Amino acid sequence: TLYVLDFESRVKEQVMEHFAVSYLSGATPIPCIRCNQTVKFSDLLRTAKDLGADCLATGHYIRRTDGTTKPELHRAADASRDQSYFLFATTTEQLEYVRFPLGDLPKTQVRELADHFALPVAAKPDSQDICFVPEGSYAAVVEKLRPGSGRGGDIVHLDGRILGQHEGVIHYTIGQRRGLGVATGDPLYVVKIDAPARRVIVGPREALLTAGLTMEELNWLGEGSLLEACERGEPALVRVRSTREPAAGKLGFHNGAPAVWFEAPEEGVARGQASVLYDAAGSTRMFGGGFIATTIAADERLRA
Repeated sequence: TLYVLDFESRVKEQVMEHFAVSYLSGATPIPCIRCNQTVKFSDLLRTAKDLGADCLATGHYIRRTDGTTKPELHRAADASRDQSYFLFATTTEQLEYVRFPLGDLPKTQVRELADHFALPVAAKPDSQDICFVPEGSYAAVVEKLRPGSGRGGDIVHLDGRILGQHEGVIHYTIGQRRGLGVATGDPLYVVKIDAPARRVIVGPREALLTAGLTMEELNWLGEGSLLEACERGEPALVRVRSTREPAAGKLGFHNGAPAVWFEAPEEGVARGQASVLYDAAGSTRMFGGGFIATTIAADERLRA
């Protein structure tokens, strides 16, 4: 039996609206994670249970295994397709019911299987954009959801100089270099977005270096709790961008908040992105993580 579910209003309410609000606050949101948290592993999962399904199977490239005490999540066998970053918020309770049949397969084999079974998606191009941002213009989507949100302001150097004007903070992200519209003779990067004051703050590349970060909306898939792991100073591999390899670090606290401290400073860490934690001992296991609440500049740690 095929059931077609209309979740359009739920996607708009739980994913798209959050995306717009986050961007307007100066954060860099990840709507794919919110969609997995809400529409897929909440609404869809609940519907599957209501229909009496044995499990909810998805096409994500990630592996679920039965651990000694509870289910575990591991990076996909095909590292180039691994989607564990987008699934850090999956809870242990959800893992009891969810399955990922593609996690052990390379994408080439998945396409071969689809072709063998004459599925129309066998040759479908890989998706490169967020589903509701087909042309990659985040600002255009935010402007549509929040008309008038593209109000301009100042582009300010870290030293206080006003270098120019912008047409809305929604056009900028942390680490951005191209399209700033200002020139000083030296390369400049977006190092901070002050959304309430409508200021885009720029500076040299070294100003992007981050010693650590604090996390919110935590999810832990290891033994005990994430707070206990922070108290122990647990080593971890930390991924702060979906396209970036995990970096060595350890868990801890900063101003009382759960934090990650990098072994070597990381560049371009942005509020609103995810801080996803992996086993530092060399296995493929993912331990969860949290959304990045604040960043700790490298020079701040030197002063501490």
